[in-house]
Amino acid sequence: MINDIFMPALSSTMTEGKIVSWQKSPGDWVEKGETVLVVESDKADMDVESFSSGYLATIVVAAGDVAPVGSTIALLAETEAEIEQAKQQGGATAKPETTSDTASSSGTAVATAPATTTTEVQDNSSLRNGRVIASPRARKLAKDLKVDLNTLKGTGPHGRIVAEDVEKAAGRTPTTVAVSAKTATPVVPTQPSIPAPPIPSAPPTPVTPGQVVPMNTLQNAVVRNMMASLSVPTFHVGYTIATDNLDGLYKQIKSKGVTMTAMLAKAVAMTLQKHPLLNAAYVEQGIQHPAGINISVAVAMPDGGLITPVLQNADKMDIYSLSRTWKTLVEKARAKQLQPDEYSTGTFTLSNLGMFGVNTFDAILPPGQGSILAIGASQPQVVATPDGMLGVKRQMQVNITCDHRIIYGADAAAFLQDLAKLIETNPQSLTM
Repeated sequence: MINDIFMPALSSTMTEGKIVSWQKSPGDWVEKGETVLVVESDKADMDVESFSSGYLATIVVAAGDVAPVGSTIALLAETEAEIEQAKQQGGATAKPETTSDTASSSGTAVATAPATTTTEVQDNSSLRNGRVIASPRARKLAKDLKVDLNTLKGTGPHGRIVAEDVEKAAGRTPTTVAVSAKTATPVVPTQPSIPAPPIPSAPPTPVTPGQVVPMNTLQNAVVRNMMASLSVPTFHVGYTIATDNLDGLYKQIKSKGVTMTAMLAKAVAMTLQKHPLLNAAYVEQGIQHPAGINISVAVAMPDGGLITPVLQNADKMDIYSLSRTWKTLVEKARAKQLQPDEYSTGTFTLSNLGMFGVNTFDAILPPGQGSILAIGASQPQVVATPDGMLGVKRQMQVNITCDHRIIYGADAAAFLQDLAKLIETNPQSLTM
């Protein structure tokens, strides 16, 4: 029997996927549950597993090419005798594919769904159906460094063993971590604003005048989302917030690993507890109130596009846990290792250009949400004091964009008023 291997839908918004690499060559045996290829979805690179065993007879879509969701990308034959038949069925467009130099020595397999959704992993275990789950690079390193994968506990998504785990076990300094530390923009700003986009690790590719540069998968996803946003009637409300007290608190606790991003996300989440409508979204049936307050934070990617890692249940997490979680999410985002629930479950979004010195701007409402808050730079301003004198205070301008189908001007204004009150008069509540 010959089975089609289809391009899987790795997220609800994915319409096509780019094959990053095949981990098997035509003719190789594939076990059910093995990772056979890596697919670049809207937001991340994800392993794809096989739902059945067989021989990878022919690869229809080569590494580097893009295919629509649901289209055939390879054929799997149950017996060796069916391989030639599958090759003919694949057509003249099928390209023989060689195994990636990072492929596992034990092999991996093609599938119709992401590895993280086919089998549940519990207790962060690196075993799945009795087999060690490890990235292709980790397997190659383990073989080179003579490290037994069975003795390791993975720190990657869903307990997966990654290259850093193998290097640590071998007594090496993880090279991936070193690169990340060198190329990543710090996520702890010196003023109350969301981190600036990361600095690319290499100079941008020169562009010839008149040249048309194709967009990558992430950029195309942004285009689709922005076009969908055009159909939503939105309005904008601005507010000026004094940040002196917030700055003072940040200086006190930043040595404990607290980031300003986490502080702002926590402040917004706590304010949303009083204004659940700002955390809701419009659906055809009415107003959908989510089960939790999940704060998305926009982060620009080095190779173009942006992604919004999600701080889930931000109102319930303490500021220290929230900061650690944010740091992990940023690292995973830049490594394109975010899982769908880590970037697609946001209920309210924060966006910022303040790190560039931008005073004020309006953000575009993300699909499926009711509000997004744009945060400008915090700067010293001359202001009148209550006693009629002049003084200097640090202030930042925030602008909220709302879906006018469910949220009205008074709702947005009341939210901003309470947010300002928390930041200006009671920032200590963020640490409780």
